[in-house]
Amino acid sequence: MKSILFVCLGNICRSPLAEGILRHKAEQKGIKLKIESAGTESLHVGENPDRRSVKVAKEYGLDISKQVARQVRGEDFDKFDKILVADKDVYNELMAFIRNDKDKKKIDFIMNCATPDCNTGVPDPYYGGQDGFEKVYKMLDEACEKIIQELETGNNEIKK
Repeated sequence: MKSILFVCLGNICRSPLAEGILRHKAEQKGIKLKIESAGTESLHVGENPDRRSVKVAKEYGLDISKQVARQVRGEDFDKFDKILVADKDVYNELMAFIRNDKDKKKIDFIMNCATPDCNTGVPDPYYGGQDGFEKVYKMLDEACEKIIQELETGNNEIKK
């Protein structure tokens, strides 16, 4: 089974949305995936996703309200095939966790799944309004759709 960890700053906005979107798409297609999310910071450990993330997910028929934020751990590099980050700051913070080249190769930007090699970040909607969460949802939905397409074609690698 493939395994994917989505990572953002606090694990209450972007990464829980990505986790929920990909889980839903995988279930719809009958694709077995281990999917989790985490944050680089401990600010929100133990909390549920931001109410605005929950709201936008619900508008698309997803329930992410029971997810619980956690912080990235070194052993995540052993547990996951791919670690997809929300932006450059998160990428740079994860570099502190890597032990070797194998770990480094597991990390990529979420949006590189939709537009390879662009390293586009998913903006953090936390300090904005609901429209920012809608924009983030659509970006993550596009990336997750590409992940599912790759897996459906039998490609064991999620493209960069």
